[in-house]
Amino acid sequence: MTDPIRCLGIDPGIGRMGYGVIEKSRSRYISVSYGCIETPPNMAVPKRLELLYNGLREQIESCSPAFMSVEKLFFGKNTTTAENVWQARGVVLLIAAQNNLPVVEPKPSEAKMTVCGNGRAEKSQVQRMIQLLLGLKEIPRPDDAADALAIAMAGLAISKGPGTI
Repeated sequence: MTDPIRCLGIDPGIGRMGYGVIEKSRSRYISVSYGCIETPPNMAVPKRLELLYNGLREQIESCSPAFMSVEKLFFGKNTTTAENVWQARGVVLLIAAQNNLPVVEPKPSEAKMTVCGNGRAEKSQVQRMIQLLLGLKEIPRPDDAADALAIAMAGLAISKGPGTI
């Protein structure tokens, strides 16, 4: 893997999409930026997807990642929620393709394992470990942003470099 390298981690969602940019230089991980792109629940789905697209484009332009790490999704019974999240995830994959960014897709358990050493860690554990591992002054909030940072760390851990993803 080339050094340093930046990964944009994404926790997909239509109401709130977490993002986190981490730069890895040798064995050091640095938080470049993190947060959430939020959309109003009363807005039409196509407009919400457009807001997500524009927010992601801003992140890519401002941080110049080498690749993206997007959480793989698993759903149980709520098919309405699943449909909207899959559409939001499609926006993420589209913008990655448009920007020639390779994509890795860690499972939630892989992200938790990367930062906590336990694939079944609680959200609060992930938040606290992200704070410790990245030397942040505060716990990253909301948890979607912390999850996105964990997804970025997992992406950096499982990738061999942008040309080999």
